[in-house]
Amino acid sequence: MTNITTIGIDLAKEVFAVCAMDVTGAVVYHKILKRDAFVCWAEQLPPSNVVMEACGSSHHWGRWFSAHGHTAKLIAAEFVQPFRKSTAAKNDKNDAEAIAIASRQATMRYVSVKSIAQQEALVWHRLREGYKEERTAHLNRIRGLLGEFGIWPPRSADKLIRLLPTYSINMQIPEGLRLAIEQTLQYLSALHTQMAKCDQQIVLHVKSHPAAQRLTEMTGIGTLTASATSAMVVDAKHYKNGRQFAAWLGLVPRQMSSGGKSRLGRTTRRGDTYLRSLLVQGAKSTLQAALRQAPDKASRLQQWIMQIYMRVGYHKTLVAIANKHARMMWAILAKDESYDAFAWQRSGA
Repeated sequence: MTNITTIGIDLAKEVFAVCAMDVTGAVVYHKILKRDAFVCWAEQLPPSNVVMEACGSSHHWGRWFSAHGHTAKLIAAEFVQPFRKSTAAKNDKNDAEAIAIASRQATMRYVSVKSIAQQEALVWHRLREGYKEERTAHLNRIRGLLGEFGIWPPRSADKLIRLLPTYSINMQIPEGLRLAIEQTLQYLSALHTQMAKCDQQIVLHVKSHPAAQRLTEMTGIGTLTASATSAMVVDAKHYKNGRQFAAWLGLVPRQMSSGGKSRLGRTTRRGDTYLRSLLVQGAKSTLQAALRQAPDKASRLQQWIMQIYMRVGYHKTLVAIANKHARMMWAILAKDESYDAFAWQRSGA
């Protein structure tokens, strides 16, 4: 084991595949281990480069290996795939070997390991999104049941929630359906209570993190977006510039360039879907504010938004604003600065 320098690990809930390589890149051994055996094996390892594919539990294991004297690295799954020997033979053993091979590339990009505090903050975001999905699913279910009885409520979720109490006391509706509506109202009330508790924890997270507070100074960046960004971004300096940060969020066009000709396609939509959706939602409020603003009172950013809006329309403008916000957020986090809407004037001078 003293010749081992790189270890690729394919993580799972119960079974772990290991591929150990020496300094030349030759495979020393493969192992398939259960959880307890994996921990015992890992505790006996000499200091090595331990590389794992980024997934739900990879941040925990990254911290665990770092605490035991190893250099822990995480690689995105899309960067591991090209190094798998055969696309027709995908298994744990081949995946572990592909991870180890990918980590030996000089230009490989890695995912930063999140701290416990960051993952703790994200817990409330994940729970809140889960409650939202449950509410949407239940509202769609009760809307379909109402439709079976010839009742067609509005498609808006808020309007449906406001109408449900009136349906529950409408004697023209069958008793069984009224009871189901009452149960739905109780269930929705419990969900809203849990969502409110999540919101409280998210607000507390923002108040305790100066970087998140600085982000909320921007137009279109609320508590949810600021908290999620500070929890997901380990170190903004990990990204070379604002464009690279926006690319990480999937807010840049896909490139299909060849022969010196630049061809840009649709938005890549890579990265974390949740954070990207928050930025797009914030872009909607920023666009509406720009549309309501009088032309002679519009800020430089609002003037730019209006120019984009007149040229490419509503939806592409939202993506452009989200991209702009991502770049501004990177500057605030990477340079440890506060938001300054007039910074362009001083830089121009």
